[in-house]
Amino acid sequence: MSAPGHVIRPARLDDFDALMALAELSGPGFTSLPVNEALLRRRLGDSEKAFRGEVARPQTGKFLMMLEDLSNGEVMGCSAVKAGVGVDQPFFNYRIITLAQASQAADRRFDMDALVLTNEFVGFTEVGTLFLKPEVRGAGVGRLTAQSRYLLMAAAPDAFSTQVLAELRGVVDEEGGTPFWECLGRPFFRMSFPEADFLSAVSDNQFILDLMPKYPIYVDLLPPEAREVIGRCHAQGVGALKLLEWEGFRFERVVDIFDGGPLVKCERQNIRTVRESRLVTLTVGSPSEESEPALVSSDRLPDFRVVSVPVEMTGEETAVTDAEVFEALQIKPGEQVRIWTRSEA
Repeated sequence: MSAPGHVIRPARLDDFDALMALAELSGPGFTSLPVNEALLRRRLGDSEKAFRGEVARPQTGKFLMMLEDLSNGEVMGCSAVKAGVGVDQPFFNYRIITLAQASQAADRRFDMDALVLTNEFVGFTEVGTLFLKPEVRGAGVGRLTAQSRYLLMAAAPDAFSTQVLAELRGVVDEEGGTPFWECLGRPFFRMSFPEADFLSAVSDNQFILDLMPKYPIYVDLLPPEAREVIGRCHAQGVGALKLLEWEGFRFERVVDIFDGGPLVKCERQNIRTVRESRLVTLTVGSPSEESEPALVSSDRLPDFRVVSVPVEMTGEETAVTDAEVFEALQIKPGEQVRIWTRSEA
């Protein structure tokens, strides 16, 4: 018998203290988890409305999920999905373009990269806010937390875009310093990186449009320390980037305007977890010792829940698992669930 250790579930209003603790742990540059009481309370409220389908426009839904330790109810992490970015406020990035430089008179031909301010991903679904407490990292819990976002999309495809992106935190030190911002952002904004990052989290981003340079910026004109971090993610985000690439996400030569972190993109239908997951009828039974671990989701809103447990297929569309799984998912035997098995990796 193998009871699930953790469950992914929708965030609730009473998760505020746990969410604030995660925000404080996340550190500088984690824009989606600012240490701001009003904003975090609003996000919890917005998430409850999204899961209940009470948003005025589906593309504005903001789904926040918590990783809960089933042994003691402690929240150990979180992840989120924004149904559509750039809908209520601009979603600015720098696109890296390549300009061909040529002169017959000088007998020179070479290419130069430049950064151009764009707002080109309006309506794309964004996955993000993936953060775990240090003590649960590296034990497969990160996969559960990350892949639950794609199982959510599979459960309610009409609530999300056919195009999905993710932004990763760039190179930022513990004090909130980042070479990209110091060389490129500060001269135009006249504020520190933490100030700008916080303002982007709590405002409508009009300040970016007001202050950001409107013309292409030649990368070769930037100091080496700024050039070197363009498109690089934070050390704590390397694992998340590898998971995204494993799912099928690819770097789009687009970076964050504050820290230069990479943006990756994938069509929803091509995301591995979405593509390989399937619906089965789940009943109580004892999976054999050879049974493959699986992610199992309730596949329904608002009571969306996901666990990682051994499951044994008993037919093309039927499977069995331990009784504790049904309690964790808050479902009854004989109901249909969505599973993704690790054997399909």
